[in-house]
Amino acid sequence: MEFSDQFPIWNKLTSAQQKQITDSLISRTVKKGNVIHDGSGDCTGLLFIKSGQLRAYILSDEGREITIYRLFDMDLCLFSASCVMRSIQFEVTIQAEKDTDLWIIPAEIYKQIMEESVSIANYTNEIMASRFSEVMWLMEQIMWKSMDKRVAGFLLEESVIEDTQQMKLTHETIARHLGTHREVVTRMLRYFQSEGAVSLSRGMVEITDKKKLERLGGSD
Repeated sequence: MEFSDQFPIWNKLTSAQQKQITDSLISRTVKKGNVIHDGSGDCTGLLFIKSGQLRAYILSDEGREITIYRLFDMDLCLFSASCVMRSIQFEVTIQAEKDTDLWIIPAEIYKQIMEESVSIANYTNEIMASRFSEVMWLMEQIMWKSMDKRVAGFLLEESVIEDTQQMKLTHETIARHLGTHREVVTRMLRYFQSEGAVSLSRGMVEITDKKKLERLGGSD
């Protein structure tokens, strides 16, 4: 798999710009659970995922995590190059949720090409706008949706991502994604189980009645 075959606007770059990227490109494998980027002081570079799954999250003052978005095959992560994106004023941590193969474009190289290329600038702005929309959607969930609906929504989304009704999920993992306490998640899951929507076992959550879970999550 070549970077040039996967990068969406590769053919809109000049041959000199293409050479700049290929000469500086770093290929890396990150194991599940490892942190790739840790806050605005860490200018890792732009991450382009070959295969795998990354999670971007922020930490509250109390140390609770909340997932702001996830990244999958062929996604580009800009927040890992916060030294280039000066408008980013909050600390974002990027962690591998699965074993992940990725390319790293050094931040200074990308910044230089972005200043030269309208295509790269527009592509970057589109990604920024998409991420901003995801963050705004998250804020709406936090402000207006009750925790039972948020937990149900998370389980349904996770089921689609993993393509299974049986998910390896601890209550602590769900709590980290949603920025809440494990005890709150446990209470919600037990409620869903009593309603026959899910089945719980150690480290596992199985959706047993998807339609009921959708109703509990306010999806109908």
